[in-house]
Amino acid sequence: MAYHGVLIPEAIAASTIDSLVRSVVDAADVDNGNVFVMGARSTTAGLPEVFEISVPLTGATTLGNLWMAYSGDEIVVTDSKYKGLDPDVRNFYNAAGKVFSAYKPQVGDIIMLTADAILDAYDAGNDLFIVAANSSWELQWSTTNPGTGLTYALLGVKYISLATGGIDSQRVAAYEFECIATYAV
Repeated sequence: MAYHGVLIPEAIAASTIDSLVRSVVDAADVDNGNVFVMGARSTTAGLPEVFEISVPLTGATTLGNLWMAYSGDEIVVTDSKYKGLDPDVRNFYNAAGKVFSAYKPQVGDIIMLTADAILDAYDAGNDLFIVAANSSWELQWSTTNPGTGLTYALLGVKYISLATGGIDSQRVAAYEFECIATYAV
């Protein structure tokens, strides 16, 4: 079964600085932890305070200065289903065409992401960073710090507990990161 990425913002500047949080919308489903370019305000009637987004592309202006999807507990409805009735947080996503929250990562932010939120598989001992990727909503693993664009350094491998109601392990690997760069040079 394919799961959606899970983002846990452990310490982010956006939790106390309102200008780093915006309401956004896209025509595609977007997982928490996905990154994107912030566009113009929506021209759709009834959405004057909502911004449109687009997938990052290679180039000095688009792999840096990105925003990250994060709809916390204040969001109660996703795709006409109430969040919370499914105890597995990996089943949550921001539905296409629905307004959701995003924040702008800042150097020093500490987050945790599940493997489903990252484009490729973790190579223990080699992968030390996650970086913005061309034509992808997801960050990807990197063995080196590229020095440009949105970059997070790996702090450690952890676990998040799940309330699946099953007899499985009820925990999944997650990776803790610190944001070390936000702009492309």
